[in-house]
Amino acid sequence: MKTIKITLILLFVIQITLAQESDLSVFKPFTGKTWKAEGNWGDGTKFKQEIEFKFDLDSTIVITKSNGFTNKEQTKYGPRNHGVRKYDDTTKTILFWEFDVFGGVTEGIVKINGKNLIYQYEYGDSVVTDMWEYIDDNTYTFKVGNYQEGQWKQVYLETQFKVSNTDK
Repeated sequence: MKTIKITLILLFVIQITLAQESDLSVFKPFTGKTWKAEGNWGDGTKFKQEIEFKFDLDSTIVITKSNGFTNKEQTKYGPRNHGVRKYDDTTKTILFWEFDVFGGVTEGIVKINGKNLIYQYEYGDSVVTDMWEYIDDNTYTFKVGNYQEGQWKQVYLETQFKVSNTDK
């Protein structure tokens, strides 16, 4: 009887651990790598970013650290954003918060479509979408814009995030 109880407890603990991990498992391919992208926004300003993902707190959250331009003139480059991604068991969604060097915070949800990550958040009066569209294990097309009902209505930025050569 004691063996059965111990076995049931172990199975329960394993199930909880796997459930917690699988809720954010879509981020596994992003961890342990440095992702880099450069491009131009629709208004002509430059986009340059490096981002790293890592699991933390026993795989219950994903932490991101991003480097980018840290002034409006785009002459200084360094730590720009720190982010958190967390699975919300109540709503069955992945929530995110992105804190930036300017004192702002962006928050929204992450939707999964196959290997694609779709971030949606409010920006002013609009709902903006950032999509990481899978190309291969080391490349994602990155788009920012107005995405509705599975179609891009307007794209503000399109570039690619690639794994840094030093990480391959």
